[in-house]
This record gives sequence, C-alpha cells and structure tokens, in this order.
Amino acid sequence: MALLPILHFPDPRLHTKAAPVARVDDRIRTLIRDMAETMYEAPGIGLAATQVDVHERVVVIDVTEDKSGLLALINPEILERSGEQVGEEGCLSVPGIYDKVVRAERVKVRALNTQGEPFELEAEGLLAVCIQHELDHLDGKVFVEYLSTLKQGRIKSKLAKRARITA
Repeated sequence: MALLPILHFPDPRLHTKAAPVARVDDRIRTLIRDMAETMYEAPGIGLAATQVDVHERVVVIDVTEDKSGLLALINPEILERSGEQVGEEGCLSVPGIYDKVVRAERVKVRALNTQGEPFELEAEGLLAVCIQHELDHLDGKVFVEYLSTLKQGRIKSKLAKRARITA
C-alpha cells in the first residue's frame, strides 16, 4: 500500500469531472486500498479519487471512530435525497478550513463494490453528508464552492499564505 499525495484547493485538477470505472479489477482494488490508507493517515473520514489526481468515480468513506467501517463506492450515484441538515464540513483538500454547508439529511445511493457487484445503500446524518461531499468531488466540486465568493476569496488567501510560509 502507498500514501497518495492529496491535491489542495484551488488546484484546477480538483475541478475535473471523474469518468466511470469501466472494469473493477486489481488496479481499482489497489487504488481503493491506497486511498483508504491515505484517508486514515491524513486523518479524514472520506476521500474521492479526484482528490488524489485519479479521475475515476471511486470514493472511500469511514465515519466510525475505530476505523472499522470502510466503505468503498465505485461509480456511485445518488438515487434519492430527502430532508435537510446544516453541518460544519471540512476537507482534506482544504486543510484547516471548516464552514457550514446545507445537505440532504438522507440519501439513497447505488454503487459497485470491490468485486464489481451493484448494491444500494441508504444513509443519513454524517454518512449522508460524507457521501454527498465525496460525490461532489467526483463531479469537480469542492465544498467551499457552496460558500459566498467573499469567503472563497478569504480561504484562497489563507491557503496561499500558509503555502508560502511552509515553502
């Protein structure tokens, strides 16, 4: 397994729309293992392939405290959304930045598992938020784009300043 470099906002590659996975094979399973290791190490609760500069529709999520609930979604699509919740979100591609985003309270998702078999999942609360957040990445959208233009500008400035300091 290998740790993968995570792209940081406003990197334009984060706006690339991910292509569907044509075949679930060992290459995809290795990508999932590497993404999971990267997510846990970061640490985070979700990671989309887009964030590691792989533009295929693959997501890993684990919202458990003990890292025992790894969920891999290949070619995921949201079938239904209901309710509404507002929660503070963060992102491994926007380190140290948190803000409130409105999301559906519940979602129903269809995806392929690591064996290429289709399945459906109903999620609510944090898992529903995480699924929506990660699927946004696959569509080339970062959570800060839900915020005002003013807030986006401040975030870009803060991240640029931080990058200059660490360079």
